Amino acid sequence: MRACSRKFATGNSEASALGLSEFGLSEFGLSEQDLWGIVGLVHDFDYEKYPSLEDHPYKGNEILKQRGWPEVINRAIMSHAEYTGVTRDTPMEKALFACDELAGFITAVALIKPGKSLAEVDAKSVRKRMKDKAFARKVNRDDIINGAADLGVDLDEHIAFCIEALRGIADKLGLDGSAAKVIEAP
Repeated sequence: MRACSRKFATGNSEASALGLSEFGLSEFGLSEQDLWGIVGLVHDFDYEKYPSLEDHPYKGNEILKQRGWPEVINRAIMSHAEYTGVTRDTPMEKALFACDELAGFITAVALIKPGKSLAEVDAKSVRKRMKDKAFARKVNRDDIINGAADLGVDLDEHIAFCIEALRGIADKLGLDGSAAKVIEAP
């Protein structure tokens, strides 16, 4: 999401249009890029405890509201799930939806590679796996396709962009090949 903010933030979006201080972010030295990153990090925080369509993301959103989280974050989280009925109107909301399923799918593709590394993943291999309905069967391929379309970007370019963004943090994700090296060690 931080990479998406660098690419898709208009300078007249969520935080800048209303001023970061309105969201209580500037007092902590947070930028719009940080806002997008926070949304990416917390949007599924409730999923493990509340995985049903009746509960997620509703329960998490309620927790954030009770704790005084800004509406811009709450709304983005609600908009990432089609079934909530919350429209995706801002670049941040559209980017969250476009990257949510795709990031998990790219991770799954990396994990089946011999080196378990994002360095081994490209858009072509992701597209090939998207055609295999048995692979990562719970990932909604339509959400991946529609997310790129809603952002106004070519699907292959979006996949490549997301792979590159994830490569930048591959070590933090355990997708830098180090997991495969541990397995192979004598």
